[in-house]
Amino acid sequence: MSSVIPPPSVRRYVWRLAPLVVLWFIPVGWVGWQLAARGEWTRETDEADVREWLNESRVFRKPLPELVREYAETTDPERLRLKADEIDAHLTALAEPTRQYAGKLPLFPDVYAIAVELPGRDPPPGRDAHPAWRSPIPRPGADAKGRVRVLEFDAGGGRIRCEYRAHSLNRFEQEQRERRVGQFAAVAVLVAGFAVVSYFVVRFLRRERDREVRDYEDRLAAEHRELELVQAKQAAEELERQVLAAELDKAKVEGRAAEAERAALEMKSQLYASIGIMAGSYAHNIKNLLVRPNDLLARCMEADALPREQHGMLQEVKATLGTVTERLQQILRTVRRDPNKTELTQLDLNDLVRDSERTWAAMAWDKWKLRLTASPAGVPLPVTGDLSHLQQAVENLVFNARDATFEMRNHLREAARGGDAAGRKQRLLDAAAWKGEVSLRAFRDGDEAVLEVRDNGIGMTDDVRMKCLTTHFSTKRDNALYEGYSAGMGLGLSFVAVVLEHHGASLEIDSAPLRGTTFRVRWRRAE
Repeated sequence: MSSVIPPPSVRRYVWRLAPLVVLWFIPVGWVGWQLAARGEWTRETDEADVREWLNESRVFRKPLPELVREYAETTDPERLRLKADEIDAHLTALAEPTRQYAGKLPLFPDVYAIAVELPGRDPPPGRDAHPAWRSPIPRPGADAKGRVRVLEFDAGGGRIRCEYRAHSLNRFEQEQRERRVGQFAAVAVLVAGFAVVSYFVVRFLRRERDREVRDYEDRLAAEHRELELVQAKQAAEELERQVLAAELDKAKVEGRAAEAERAALEMKSQLYASIGIMAGSYAHNIKNLLVRPNDLLARCMEADALPREQHGMLQEVKATLGTVTERLQQILRTVRRDPNKTELTQLDLNDLVRDSERTWAAMAWDKWKLRLTASPAGVPLPVTGDLSHLQQAVENLVFNARDATFEMRNHLREAARGGDAAGRKQRLLDAAAWKGEVSLRAFRDGDEAVLEVRDNGIGMTDDVRMKCLTTHFSTKRDNALYEGYSAGMGLGLSFVAVVLEHHGASLEIDSAPLRGTTFRVRWRRAE
């Protein structure tokens, strides 16, 4: 509901203000009419006098209008010329006295031209124009241009045109002064009347506006109370509906929760079963490979006359094989245990980074042609977690980075083989010299401990980055490039996601095609 005051009714205001406006216009109109009539009185009087002079003056027993009528009715050319000469003589007799006494007699007008016009008819033969008289006296200058007046009127079948100036002494100036005085008086009356009327109009409009505002506020308050009552009823009905909907949603949620829990348990069972099968296969193969070296070591160490230096070397090999066996058993225990059942201890994230470098750096360079570096933080980074699960998660991230560098190396070599033959050799040399790099870095970010696994590999598109944590999703399946590297099952990153979820850690992935990938794991630092 809007609180804006509606605009006033224009029609109602007009009807109420009409009497006041009418009363104002009556005196103002009367004053204006009087002033206008006074200003035009002298001009009308002068025109009447000049017109009477032209109509009534008789030089040859006939006035000018009668001569013009006869001139207009004549068709004989010779008679027409004589009538034109007669009118010329008549005009000269009328106008010459006014020229001779110009400016000497106040009541005599100054006549500058008297002409007879017959619209649509040519002048008589032997004449250039119809009868006319023009004074040789020059007309007033531009400053007195307004004094010359023109009088035109019909006379029989023609028109008489007279240009004159009346009251040539000081009457004109006096008229102008009187007109200005009258104009000032009219303006003063109009301004005063307008001020009075404006005051009453403003007062009236303000009173009407205040009354309308009060009426509107009363209506608004009544509508507001009615609206509150309707809203209260609607709120009660909505609350009842929400209670019923909540009960229905609760039943649906309970059913969906049970179904989701069953689906999650089934998915986790499939994941752990797949990991167990994979781990069992790896363990069987490794054990078969270790049987023969252990047997040969035992025979060599039982031989007589074995030099001490060689005996020490054999002992070191045996210890290394024992470490490999122990590490194998640890991996088997890790992958066969449910990630939900963790054995939480407090550990330093820096130690996890150092152990990963120590375990995989040599193999990365010798077998994978990959530089693996580690950068522990300068301060302790205590976190709470399951050591074996976290080791397995970090190893999966390292393996994923290794696979990305394989793809990048293969991409560079294929790109070097294409293009023009001129630079192909140099491109092949540059591709062969390229080395994959994987870096492990631990650092502190506020109250969080962060582990970064960064590579310069092939990178991921946005679509692959969104799906890379999904179980059984892989871009490496059936790719000969990863043959022998346990890749392509789509379980590594999904296992990492499950482990980090149960450790309360978050995983961030920054990646772009041909620009490498960064996995960033964040824990809250332990006390």
